[in-house]
Amino acid sequence: MNATLTIGPRTYTGNDLRTLPADITTLGDTDNERSALAFCRDWLAGVEQFVISTSGSTGDPKPIVLRREQMLASALATGEALDLLAGMSALVCLPVRYIAGQMMLVRGLVLGLSITVVEPASDPLSNLAIDTQFDFTALVPLQLQTLLDGPRTYHERLNAMHTILVGGAPVNAALEERIQTLSAPVYHTYGMTETATHIALRRLNSPNASTDFHPLPGVEIDIDPRGCLRIKAPMTLNQWLQTNDLVKLSAPQPPAPSPQSPPPTFRWLGRWDNVINTGGVKVQIEKVEAAVGSIWRALGLAERRYFVAGLPDKRLGEAVTLVIEGEPMDAGDQTTLQSALAANLDLYEAPRRVIYIPTFATTDTGKIDRRSSLGSKDVPPLADV
Repeated sequence: MNATLTIGPRTYTGNDLRTLPADITTLGDTDNERSALAFCRDWLAGVEQFVISTSGSTGDPKPIVLRREQMLASALATGEALDLLAGMSALVCLPVRYIAGQMMLVRGLVLGLSITVVEPASDPLSNLAIDTQFDFTALVPLQLQTLLDGPRTYHERLNAMHTILVGGAPVNAALEERIQTLSAPVYHTYGMTETATHIALRRLNSPNASTDFHPLPGVEIDIDPRGCLRIKAPMTLNQWLQTNDLVKLSAPQPPAPSPQSPPPTFRWLGRWDNVINTGGVKVQIEKVEAAVGSIWRALGLAERRYFVAGLPDKRLGEAVTLVIEGEPMDAGDQTTLQSALAANLDLYEAPRRVIYIPTFATTDTGKIDRRSSLGSKDVPPLADV
């Protein structure tokens, strides 16, 4: 079955997409819609290379060149891992100029799915008819949280899906707990632009839920002396790709595993370069953020977004700081939170200060932009403690 692409009231067949004019400025109502049409036209025309910008969540955005064979390999591996079948329907609600949105289009075109593209928004179902159903979608955590907080019909539409992917950012403990209310399979993804999106998945709900990521078919993994993940797969043109992601392998990689040896799984620990040097002690930001999420839930505090950052300190160099979105919480709640963090984290890991920012800046892909959120905010050095 050939793929179709629906944008607004119009559905395009493969032949429609192949014959789109070079100038599509009059087609579609938004840049995202025009980008989707142009990409599908180029893919069906057999274009061999695509230039895609990284999102900028872990550094300045940069262009990455991906070959068609990398993207094709990724789509086929995902289809095999998730048992995606021709004729299934897919909702594309991520920006299609970035890899996550583009690869949803590639999966649809390669696997023969019925693709619907909507404008990226925190609530991707808001402008769709209430009876619209999909088999497959990919969301960022904010979108999934919004849908779980929405009307009961949203919950029912999520449960009717064959597979839901969530990625682009860590899934915090509160969201992971909410995901347990869904019966539809939900998978957290691990990947990057350079690997044409995910190379590994971990199930978030059901008895098969896992804290480890399981590589897709054909993906080899290893670690370097720092403990950072290395990847070799058709998505990397079968060349080893070095990351800065600290991981824990499920078992040491044998020098020459037999064909029957199951590939190791891995647990993501954080970015090797995402540390705060406070008083000469290196603190892994992700470890502190995970503790904040667990304690926040245990105390029954109202959910809101947060992140941990290292801010200048005259004595320590950098101080571990908890940055919370919105208005300051009640002084008593803040004291309770900080006391609980101090009791559950090592001395240098516990946030020494809490600051508030009315609204976090986000990237086009919905991730918190930490640097822009902090901006030029004037945060005085902490006093000696």
